[in-house]
Amino acid sequence: MARRLRFNGTGSDFGPKDRDTEPRIFTPEQFAQLFENFQHSAWHLEMRKRYAVDEATDTYAQFARGEAPTWDLDTPWSRGIRAKTADGVYVGRVRIVDNPPTEGQRYLLAHAEKNAACGEEVRNMWREDAKRVNLPDEDFWIFDSHIVAVCIFDDDDNLTGAELITEPARVNQYNRLRDVAQHYATPFRKFVAELAAKEE
Repeated sequence: MARRLRFNGTGSDFGPKDRDTEPRIFTPEQFAQLFENFQHSAWHLEMRKRYAVDEATDTYAQFARGEAPTWDLDTPWSRGIRAKTADGVYVGRVRIVDNPPTEGQRYLLAHAEKNAACGEEVRNMWREDAKRVNLPDEDFWIFDSHIVAVCIFDDDDNLTGAELITEPARVNQYNRLRDVAQHYATPFRKFVAELAAKEE
């Protein structure tokens, strides 16, 4: 059964309490088109312990074997993001990490090097800190500060679609959450170094 987590606004809901009666759900293919059309910024909050799509990659298999992954910067995604960031478009994300990190989260800590090579800004935050500043337990993207796509996953952690949000008061709530996450999160290289020191 599809699982869609919704932000209830606790502690920061300054907009209307009413929700759309008919949520707009995008398929994964429609969701992918948002990455082609945004103009000045795309930002992602990643809250999950694992992503099935990662585990199907060769680089994940390399990582699981204890090898340094060989990142391919010539995939369609990488070429698209590199083209955007080379033109001055901002792409960033904050990844939430459990203590101790799951294997999937450790993979993403390594994968941040590829994200950075494509021009993205990647930060990390411990889950307990995310809870402390009232970040919601859901994944979402914000495009151009006025379109939100809340990711929908099935019980096997596969992305099945996204709920599209464009109502200004609701979008503003997510923009505020982005600002909070960005403020409290740590640049990924510093986070990795601190994690390594902690685990010595």
